[in-house]
Amino acid sequence: MDERKVLLEVTRRLRTRFGPIREGLGSDPLDLLVRTILSQNTSDRNRDRAYAELRRRFPTWEAVLSAPVADVERAIQGAGLHHQRAARLKHVLRRIQDEQGELSLAFLAGLPDEEAAAWLLSLPGIGKKTAYVVLLFGFGRPFFPVDTHIRRVTRRLGIVDSRAEPHAALAPLVPPGTEAEVHLQLIRLGREICRARRPRCPACPLADLCGYARSTHPNQARMGPPRKEVQ
Repeated sequence: MDERKVLLEVTRRLRTRFGPIREGLGSDPLDLLVRTILSQNTSDRNRDRAYAELRRRFPTWEAVLSAPVADVERAIQGAGLHHQRAARLKHVLRRIQDEQGELSLAFLAGLPDEEAAAWLLSLPGIGKKTAYVVLLFGFGRPFFPVDTHIRRVTRRLGIVDSRAEPHAALAPLVPPGTEAEVHLQLIRLGREICRARRPRCPACPLADLCGYARSTHPNQARMGPPRKEVQ
């Protein structure tokens, strides 16, 4: 089975296990950009805590931009690396304000896909994952962001070679129009079952497709996907 067919089967099984997932579509692009900056190299819980505290202290992005950097650092310290993140966040907001005259990414809607991606990637500290999250969930553009969970899951499944750049390798395999669902389903699998440490292979609906599971739990992999969650 080639990689595209494997990913289709993966998506079908995860939809059966988790149900349809389409959360986050239509989110405000600038909110997404800030949240994703805060998520870099930290847990979802730390990101959410830092984002909530940032919005509690500064109800608008204009307030963040005008605040002393030390105040922004204190607001987001729960995410870790708060000195670097605060400086980066203020730099990004200043760039948007200076170029657009307002703190909004709405102008990206008028740019072709690749130009919009290139503009986001020109921001300090912004990589493909962050740019593609903004374009996919903020604008419905056909980009496929790859985070640490997706990278781990697809490598264990053998869909992506460990030496390949994951965005370039996965984008051609994802059926058009399913980018958000596939992204969210793979992340959920990575968080709940295909964890970095002590992955729960016996509970995984993909065990029989996965080279990693076959090597670590050969009997379970031969049996195929479990009918129900194994606690």
